Parts: sequence; C-alpha cells; structure tokens
Amino acid sequence: VQLQASGGGLVQAGGSLRLSCAASGRTASRYAMGWFRQAPGKEREFVAAISWSGTSTYYADSVKGRFTISRDNARSTVYLQMNSLKPEDTAVYYCAADPRYYSGVSYSESSYSYWGQGTLVTVSS
Repeated sequence: VQLQASGGGLVQAGGSLRLSCAASGRTASRYAMGWFRQAPGKEREFVAAISWSGTSTYYADSVKGRFTISRDNARSTVYLQMNSLKPEDTAVYYCAADPRYYSGVSYSESSYSYWGQGTLVTVSS
C-alpha cells in the first residue's frame, strides 16, 4: 500500500484546508485510516482516525469539533477537513493505514503499518 498526502499549504488563523490521502493497492479500501501530525520540535501526535467502512471515527481532543475525517472507498481516498484553524495546528500532517481487518479505529501509531510522505500545514496568526 502506498499513500500520497496532499492539500497542505499556508492559511490564516480561522481559515480552512482539506487534506487528501490517496491510497494505492487493491485492499486499501478495507483498512482503517488515520491522520497524525508533527509540529516543529515536537513528537508526532494522533489527529483523527476512521474505520474502513467510515462508520466509526475518533478525534484528538485538540481538534474535536473543528476537524472532520471522511473517506471515499470508491476513490481509495481519505480526507481531513480542517476548519477554524489555529497557529498551533501548524505541522506536517501524515496519513497512515492500519492493515488489520477489523471494524474499529486506533489512535496508536503502532497500529499503522503504512505511512504517507506528509504534507505541511502552516497557520499564520
């Protein structure tokens, strides 16, 4: 499975961005997917996750109510809609795939075996 993240950029505080993660591979649509981020000088942290069917989602408290994760299995693509962006959201955002065939979601990095290259989101104050 290969993952290609895109959609990052520079945005003012309060603005919005939508990240996309395109997955290749026949079974990619059966994987739970997650978004993580790493700010300068900080460890990578969990942002959001979605089950393979899209029926279950999970968010970090810091983004709950502002970010929405979704997926289109026909396009093998996962999205992260980010609204009301804050300067502290500035980071490189990574998408990741959890290859276990199950109906849940995970916030643990160790659950994800495949990672995209990251896309930079910069929020100016």
